[in-house]
Amino acid sequence: MNDASWGAPPRGGYWGPPDQGRAPAAPAGPAYDEHAAQQTRPVPIVPDVPADGDQDDHDRGAARLSGPLFHDEMPQEPMPSEPPEPSRPQARSQKKQRQKKQAGRDLRAAIGVGVGLGAVIVASLFVVKAVFVGVIAVAVVVGLWELTSRLEERKGIKAPLVPLAVGGAAMVVAGYVRGAEGAWVTMALTALAVLVWRMTEPPEGYLKDVTAGVFAAFYVPFLATFVALMLAADDGPQRVLTFLVLTIVSDTGAYAVGWRFGKHRLAPRISPGKTREGLLGAVAFAMAAGALCTEFLIDGGTWWQGLLLGLAVAASATLGDLGESMIKRDLGIKDMGTLLPGHGGIMDRLDSLLPTAPVVWLLLVLFVGVG
Repeated sequence: MNDASWGAPPRGGYWGPPDQGRAPAAPAGPAYDEHAAQQTRPVPIVPDVPADGDQDDHDRGAARLSGPLFHDEMPQEPMPSEPPEPSRPQARSQKKQRQKKQAGRDLRAAIGVGVGLGAVIVASLFVVKAVFVGVIAVAVVVGLWELTSRLEERKGIKAPLVPLAVGGAAMVVAGYVRGAEGAWVTMALTALAVLVWRMTEPPEGYLKDVTAGVFAAFYVPFLATFVALMLAADDGPQRVLTFLVLTIVSDTGAYAVGWRFGKHRLAPRISPGKTREGLLGAVAFAMAAGALCTEFLIDGGTWWQGLLLGLAVAASATLGDLGESMIKRDLGIKDMGTLLPGHGGIMDRLDSLLPTAPVVWLLLVLFVGVG
């Protein structure tokens, strides 16, 4: 099929009647008016093309499609999205900005806050046990405040904070004084207080509010009570220190190995930043730390028990981190709070510790007894 079948213009001249393709030839002699000839010219003058039948039509089609429609015939201009190559100082500055952006947090503030919290914990842990119980209670109350505040802001769920805060602090104290039995009884009373407290408000949303309240009571203070149970043992400070060290080492190993070697995502729908390689790093670091801690800190502990303890801590800490990420994704937030610069909120630091506490308490009881 040639060009004529697609509506090609008739042959001759400028793809139309012969008298429209070119300006008339200038008449000989002085009578020729050049200005008038320019005024009557209908279209621009185009180069002569050979008039050789179908080949002429083909050349006309090529002439019609040429020009700005073809990118290779357009003048090449520099791409606006390609900035000039920066100088070395500018490159270093941009690299630092990218690294800071990738980290997502202020590293100096995070280190400073972490060191400060560690000093408070160690000082209270090895000086007076009761002071450390107070530290746990304060962390529980602040964590409950953050969780209930985000639930109300993002979901409109009004979990009653007053009975949760009072019951949560009492739960920690009861666990330290009366053991596991005291913790269970206080948990039941706290859940009952949540049900009754919410009755003072209209019934709309009652079920979701009390459900969220009972969940918050279990998630924050009840799990934190197992730290108080560890503390109540004769070698309680050493047990709590082992619990803290293993959890922190597990998180550190996951971050270090995942940042350097991470390629396969662990749970992309929940936390895209976590990788399988990072999980292996958490296991390796936690098992090594567990062998050292049980050998030198725990009375009657052995290195192989520490290996099992480290493996369990790596699993529970990772699941706790993923669980907290799931909650924050459902709420549509990045952090639970802004109380700790470089870290977020208290709940953002307790995400791995809370589910790990009952695991460490139970394994230490099985390995070396209540103490």
